[in-house]
Amino acid sequence: MATIVNVHTAKTNLSRLLDRVRKGEEIVLARAGKPCAKLVPLDEAQERKPGLLKGWRLPQSFFEPLPAEELDAWEK
Repeated sequence: MATIVNVHTAKTNLSRLLDRVRKGEEIVLARAGKPCAKLVPLDEAQERKPGLLKGWRLPQSFFEPLPAEELDAWEK
């Protein structure tokens, strides 16, 4: 089970909490006793690897203007 820590306490002890998370523990951050976020260790597979998309190019259509109906949907 994850440890629940108040945000104020987490701010004060962030380095210690990160050490615990690095060792595999999950920490739930709570505001006024209500959970709002979770600190979890990063999975090695999720870490960014520079050069992964080297040589990959965006298609020219990416740079073309969006159709009017799609622009309207974004602006709502």
